[in-house]
Amino acid sequence: MDFGSMNLGATGFGATVRAAFLTILVCLLAGVPVQPADAADQIGKASGLPVPRYVSLKSDRVNLREGPSKDHRTTWIFERAGLPVEITAEFETWRKVRDSEGSEGWVLHSLLSGRRTALVTPWKKDGTPVTLYGKPDVASATVAKLEPNVLANVRSCDKSWCRVNGAGFDGFVKQGELWGVYQDEVVE
Repeated sequence: MDFGSMNLGATGFGATVRAAFLTILVCLLAGVPVQPADAADQIGKASGLPVPRYVSLKSDRVNLREGPSKDHRTTWIFERAGLPVEITAEFETWRKVRDSEGSEGWVLHSLLSGRRTALVTPWKKDGTPVTLYGKPDVASATVAKLEPNVLANVRSCDKSWCRVNGAGFDGFVKQGELWGVYQDEVVE
């Protein structure tokens, strides 16, 4: 195929096709596995676990790199053990992760933990707190009000409610108020 004759213009559909082609080409040249856009619920070749999936950071200092090796530049340093991240790809001992703000990069798998944590409504910029209930029912007693970005340990989820706890709180929150669990996920 003569890629030089392809009409991949700078705008519109052509630009999208060109960007996708270049991304795939760069990944293949770098040895990074390429997954289709609908890769949800696939099994990671390196771990045998579902991809995507949520995990948490094991350490207070985790380097986020541009690519899956220590030769790649560090683009960010996470400084909060327990922070939830979403694994979106795997390559040998490296995991591509995304944080609640959408930043993506690669980290060593040994710096990640299977312990489930979540952030309370990190997308809320107005500071509106979320109600933590004593039971999985809005008619039950209010246990606490949790500010956005509070880090919580996820004990269980049933597709509607999650039991969470942390420093000074333990109770139930609506599953849709958390970043670190999927909407239809059951956590036991």
